[in-house]
Amino acid sequence: MNIPFFSSIFKKKTKTLKILDSIIIKNLKKVALENNLFLYENITIYHHTQSFYIPLLLLDPQRGISIFEHKPWSYDELKNATVSKAQNQDSSSKSIAFDKAHDFMRQKFNELTHTDGVDIFNFVLMENLNAKEYEHLDISFQELLPQNRVIFNDSSEKEILDKLQEVVQESSTLPDISNIMGNLLIQYLILSKENSVHLATNEQMHFINSDIIDFQTLSAKSASGKTSALLLKVILEKLKNPALSVIIISPTTLSCDILKQKLLNTIEYAIIEVDITSIEIITPLDLLNRHLAKLKRPPLQTLEFIDKQLMTHHFASAHLLMCDDSDVLPENFIDYLKHAQKKSNLLLVSSKNHDEATYKFETSFREARQQMIFIKANPHAKALQIISHILQENPSNEILLICNHINKIKLNDDLEFFIEDKALLLDSTKHLVEQNLETLLLASYEEISSLNAKFVLLLDAQEASKEQLDYASSLCEESCYVLYEHESENIQYLKDKTHLVG
Repeated sequence: MNIPFFSSIFKKKTKTLKILDSIIIKNLKKVALENNLFLYENITIYHHTQSFYIPLLLLDPQRGISIFEHKPWSYDELKNATVSKAQNQDSSSKSIAFDKAHDFMRQKFNELTHTDGVDIFNFVLMENLNAKEYEHLDISFQELLPQNRVIFNDSSEKEILDKLQEVVQESSTLPDISNIMGNLLIQYLILSKENSVHLATNEQMHFINSDIIDFQTLSAKSASGKTSALLLKVILEKLKNPALSVIIISPTTLSCDILKQKLLNTIEYAIIEVDITSIEIITPLDLLNRHLAKLKRPPLQTLEFIDKQLMTHHFASAHLLMCDDSDVLPENFIDYLKHAQKKSNLLLVSSKNHDEATYKFETSFREARQQMIFIKANPHAKALQIISHILQENPSNEILLICNHINKIKLNDDLEFFIEDKALLLDSTKHLVEQNLETLLLASYEEISSLNAKFVLLLDAQEASKEQLDYASSLCEESCYVLYEHESENIQYLKDKTHLVG
């Protein structure tokens, strides 16, 4: 029997069958864990309109990428077989067989990073073949399937590691893991404001890979990347099912625009084609008024009162509905979402710690360098003094001041003497293109969804809800100044919270 052996190895699969946790897989995972290697199972690489499924991929940060193909062949199946060379097979030292995956991955690296990325190597996992049995196979197997590229069912952890490390010497010039895997797996690609590449955390990856079924919740600490993970989740769902319709709810018109821009930036950077017309990012009021229009009822102007008719009719507005910053939205609206989407899948995203949450992000990327500073003084005068001091070494767009509407206008009048650029009286009902966010921002507690700044100043804390204070205090990347004239329950709440975090 003659087998064109590599014609079936490392080709795109019609079905993405998961590899079971056999002994050989467990040993490989243990080797990866103990040697700071990164193992990815059942991944799909997306580029333009194409995708390529890889069951098992390992990144050695000092050597490159290894792709593993699992084969169930036994000695009895192979002992009388010979192997013919597959068409276009590459016999170079870096590849045991021509592999479309290599070209696909290199093309992606080239278009995103303008380099070939890292070296890529192939290995075969022989679940039912040991090293001695391999030696008795036809010589054609040993020529086209070198022993140093095969992991047998009796390979020790040391033998596995030796084979992984023998393919190429260590190099200190390889890109970091975020630039390698973030550019390769765009479903885990998080872009910063400066367009630097970061890789999603394990808890974010778990959420992104999971199925949203019926009603689920994501509980995420502030600055845990929840919104980025939410958008990546939507992108992956659309890549897997282009016909899927998605609605993301965000509290304000401005925050919707910020999310849209972030979504577009990710899609454009990743060089993938996603039908964004079926991904809508709208406010709670937009959704309610769509439902009312269907019922031929007059539109609402605020969320204060929700028409009772809405609570007696279901409204399948999309296959998947996601609500960001749900903890700062009125409870009656959240109740409406749970009622209206009975026939669809719903995800609520909250910064609160919910024990019963379906998914949790425990890692925060700001807590280590964030400080809360409490100052008892005249808030208006002190705010001007602090801003003047910050501006000596920082640009005005690093500052966000949050207070009530009256003080927002008063402070804006006085700030013209402190900054060269005019401060922006934020209006979250306006679109992003109508407002210049690249300056000092003055906002009320109802307007701050999706904002952040290096320095945040909080005034009028006694007038805000605890949910608003939690959210507002989480927006600073470095220092949050709480300015107050009198002690209050809310000031004490923030102090207690700061003490617990510290």
